[in-house]
Amino acid sequence: MEIAVSTRNISKTYPGNVEALRDLSLEFPRGQLTSLLGPSGCGKTTLLKIISGLLEPTSGEVEVNGKPVTGPGPDRAFVFQDFALLPWADVLRNVAFGLELRGVPVSEREDIAQQHIKNVGLDGFEKSFPHELSGGMRQRVGLARALAVESEVLLMDEPFSAVDEQTRRKFQEDLLGLVERENKTFIFVTHSIEEAVYVSDQIAILLPRPSRVHEILRPENLRTKGVSDIRRDPEYLDTVDRIWASLRSYVE
Repeated sequence: MEIAVSTRNISKTYPGNVEALRDLSLEFPRGQLTSLLGPSGCGKTTLLKIISGLLEPTSGEVEVNGKPVTGPGPDRAFVFQDFALLPWADVLRNVAFGLELRGVPVSEREDIAQQHIKNVGLDGFEKSFPHELSGGMRQRVGLARALAVESEVLLMDEPFSAVDEQTRRKFQEDLLGLVERENKTFIFVTHSIEEAVYVSDQIAILLPRPSRVHEILRPENLRTKGVSDIRRDPEYLDTVDRIWASLRSYVE
């Protein structure tokens, strides 16, 4: 199994001596989706930001493709929980924005953006503005923008938490297709046990602050199931119950 991202002995202490992470080590296999799952405030987003290069660890190191992370880079793209779209730009420009920052010519970046708009199911909305879209559609724009820059690693911070349950389920199904089709490495933060089991090749269960890795699960048999069959599979139900039993004592 080839490793795309590794964290070694990552610790993070915030001002006021708030210790978020302590000696956390974890490997993320290439081309797979790993969920970070744990109680609220356990440091999942902190770890994601350290991997992205947006936040420096107090100690430890992160490597992407064997190279140390010293800051943000084109090999990683972030899908934010709150969409983070440009309100004054239409869908096409929002999706192409990362390419614009990289100096990609207009015609080329718009062609790339158009393809990813189609891939996330927004064909026909290129000229719409964020305020004209539903929450689910805005999240699709954010996902298309992250995909458009062709980064090898996609970092997703609870990307489906702001949408309704029906849209969330459709996003989860679409995400499974993206993981298979794009061959990228996905690192996915979620509070939902059911969501983590449904979408993940690997689940890293984190303990409360200061966070460490409690357990790593790989529901491998579920990855061979059709998207509509996973939730009915006994392994899915057993894995959900097992994780809840592991975490319930940490939930206030």
